Amino acid sequence: MTAAEFQQISSTIPLSPGIYKYFDSGNTLLYVGKAKSLRKRISSYFSKTFTSYKTHELVQRIARIEFTIVDSEQDAFLLENALIKQYLPRYNIDLKDDKTYPYLVIKKEPFPRVFFTRKKINDGSEYLGPFTSVGKVRELLDFIKLTIPLRTCKLNLSSANIQKGKYKVCLEYHLGNCKGPCEALQTEEEYRDGLLQLRNLMKGNLGPVMQQFKQEMQQYAMNLQFEKAEMMRRKLEHLEQYQSRSVIVSKHLGNLDVFSILKDGDIAYVNYLMVQHGTIVQTHTIQLETHLDETEEQVLRYAIGQLRASFNSFATELIVPFELPDWQEESIEEDVLTITVPKAGDKKKLLELSQKNVNYFQDEIRRKKTLHLEGKSDFEKKQVLYQLMEDLQLPELPVHIECFDNSNFQGAFPVSAMVCFKEGIASKKDYRHFNVKTVEGINDFATMKEVVTRRYKRLKDEQSPLPQLVIIDGGKGQLGAAMEAIKELELTGSMTLVGLAKNEEELFFPGDSESLRLPYNSESLKLIRRIRDEVHRFGISFHRNQRSKGTFKNELETIPGIGKSTATQLLRAFRSITQIRERSLEEISQEIGKAKAKLVWEYFHAGKS
Repeated sequence: MTAAEFQQISSTIPLSPGIYKYFDSGNTLLYVGKAKSLRKRISSYFSKTFTSYKTHELVQRIARIEFTIVDSEQDAFLLENALIKQYLPRYNIDLKDDKTYPYLVIKKEPFPRVFFTRKKINDGSEYLGPFTSVGKVRELLDFIKLTIPLRTCKLNLSSANIQKGKYKVCLEYHLGNCKGPCEALQTEEEYRDGLLQLRNLMKGNLGPVMQQFKQEMQQYAMNLQFEKAEMMRRKLEHLEQYQSRSVIVSKHLGNLDVFSILKDGDIAYVNYLMVQHGTIVQTHTIQLETHLDETEEQVLRYAIGQLRASFNSFATELIVPFELPDWQEESIEEDVLTITVPKAGDKKKLLELSQKNVNYFQDEIRRKKTLHLEGKSDFEKKQVLYQLMEDLQLPELPVHIECFDNSNFQGAFPVSAMVCFKEGIASKKDYRHFNVKTVEGINDFATMKEVVTRRYKRLKDEQSPLPQLVIIDGGKGQLGAAMEAIKELELTGSMTLVGLAKNEEELFFPGDSESLRLPYNSESLKLIRRIRDEVHRFGISFHRNQRSKGTFKNELETIPGIGKSTATQLLRAFRSITQIRERSLEEISQEIGKAKAKLVWEYFHAGKS
């Protein structure tokens, strides 16, 4: 559908909230979205120039638009969620999480039993959870049995059966794990108190439970019932041990939801910490796959909605790593939710803990993928390489592939990294990192030429085997710089060089004006992505290690009269050396005062008219 064709139908689309559906010419559902104003949201797809290739592809494929008007944004959210789960449209964010989570159920019956289940039945019972760990649920059940006297039998404890004296107490009563409701030794009101203790325990609110146990222990002692007093003391001890095992952040924080995100190309990972009464009672990480180059903000907003709905969260404050633009427009709970980006204190520590979890999750996914690949047969590995050879029209099988990437920090301190894959598997002993020696400042082209020259001059001098394929992680400029190095080394034709555009996953060959796009889900592109992700990881890790060792010195600190604290203040304000260089004297003065600002400004502009 073209913009002109859309203009003919735009006036028929209402301004009301609702959901919209895009279909292609074969009547296949491509995308489902929600909107506060249907006309404004749909029109935006046809009235702007997209930098994203995938979004452009979506718009090109739209042949028909359907929409459904709803009463509120909340209804739109729920309907969008239901349709995505039902139809799995190709261009919607794909939540890679199909697990069923365990619950503790408080059964709707006289003297309700509490037990483990994975199925929610609409029978009026109360379900606590869901929980991300079966082991944790079973541990909780064991702990509840030790501390809260609830029945575990399956007897029908109706009033009539109890009055008829149909049942006798069992061993659990004599062990102190049950108070004998089957013989009317416990009233339903007393039993409900135990369930209240259970609910408090599940929410991490142990204070009321411990206070009640202390009162009971003191009462038994006053009545000279020392055995029962000792039993309560042991239960208190169990509670204190349980509390010490819980992750206590701050008893004054209340109920919070904490989210962090790590986005790597089309894959994003979001970690969720549920905090109740200062205790982390749930933690879970999900993987999502984007299809329209959604931003981190868009993916995080989507994940927040999914996770809060899945875990029945009613927390009124969200802790997130960055501001969420337009949250008030898209949130279904804007009148009650507080969004916080913490800078320090307990909330900042919670966010850092969440970020640590999401980083670990990504590392585990990468490790499992590597192990999975290494477990493939030689035939399966070769199949991928033969496919890559065919797709790139290579003269020989790329059994040896190398990939280069440049890295810098806040516009300064350039380094480069090279990873090596042999037979489709990472050959880590052949990885190399480079401290840039001949290039001053940030010059990606000159940096790439230097490191490519150093790498292949060494291999040439040592008469070591050259790779069949070299991937330059960058556009045409960096590929051209790498080719200059190869020509000067007289290695032209000894290997194939390709450039990989950072955003669009386009491949460039030297001298070609048009790029090559491999099929989105092809094995060839998956291998190239894996190599690119690995060189990013290796380069960033090396850069981080160099900074932590003090190898890099902040360029600002070399300016006479500018110390470390002033340099740090400028970087926090302007984010990079490049940004500082481009700022006016007045802008810099607002941050560090006129005297120091003059020193900085003259350093960058000396000799310029």
